[in-house]
Amino acid sequence: MKRFKITDIFIGVAFTFVLISIGVIAAVNFRLLYYIDIGALNIAETSGYSEEVIIENYDALIDYNSPFFKGDLKFPSLPASEQGLQHFVEVKNIFNSFYVIALISFILCLAVIIYKAKKKDKSYLLVSSITVLVLPAIVGIGCAINFDKAFVVFHKIFFRNDYWLFDPSTDPVITILPDTFFLHSLVVIIAFVVLGSIILYLCSNIGKNKRYKYR
Repeated sequence: MKRFKITDIFIGVAFTFVLISIGVIAAVNFRLLYYIDIGALNIAETSGYSEEVIIENYDALIDYNSPFFKGDLKFPSLPASEQGLQHFVEVKNIFNSFYVIALISFILCLAVIIYKAKKKDKSYLLVSSITVLVLPAIVGIGCAINFDKAFVVFHKIFFRNDYWLFDPSTDPVITILPDTFFLHSLVVIIAFVVLGSIILYLCSNIGKNKRYKYR
């Protein structure tokens, strides 16, 4: 068995970046989750808007957050304040950064996989499978204890202003984006990370049973 190396933890961090980034990208573009939540969370009833209006404005927001979208955000049938639109510009920049992080970290992890395969060293896989769970575990525990508090802390960390504190009278889009939906999106992200951890663990064990069988 290969001896544990401190560099394996750094490799695990790289895998953490790629898995979280892919998870965020998947959660943002997983429109079906929101469509299901429209009924599950009674968004039409609580917001006062029809399902058709809710979907067309949500789709406009998701389209805008695509790195391939050029232009300003325009909601089809909802008003928006200047501060509200500025917040979504900042959100788009954050989401776009995840695409860059995903690409860079994926290339780095692919290079590591190729290099380690040539060395016939798989010890980093087990360490990585454990490392990638650390950050999601911390976030998950924090959200389980008090999601509302965790939600506020997240915004204070990533935003340097209070534009995220929407006034429903000027930015009614907030009425169709309940906190519970964001919690569900977080679950999707954590699910991607956990799945990635399981895959890393399984890969670390490939061939072991066969070796033991012939000893």
